[in-house]
Amino acid sequence: MLHTVKVIGLGFVLLALCLLAGRTMGGAGQPALLARSALVFIALWFVGAGINMWVGVSKAGYSVKEEIPFFFIVFLIPAVVALIYWWRWKT
Repeated sequence: MLHTVKVIGLGFVLLALCLLAGRTMGGAGQPALLARSALVFIALWFVGAGINMWVGVSKAGYSVKEEIPFFFIVFLIPAVVALIYWWRWKT
């Protein structure tokens, strides 16, 4: 369980970095770039959550059936926050 919390925290760090990159590229005056950076995060985080699941299956010895719920938890919590940012800033 602690590993799951750490990975979700890593997701929020990655989200912050993506939003910071969008702000740096376009400034606060261009919300479309911030919205796009939130969508970029979702794609990156899907890959990251998939890698986390692969490690759980191949290295830790869990089955895919055991890892799928954790994949969804790890992916969806930061992704929903990113979707909220996207919805707020989309033009």
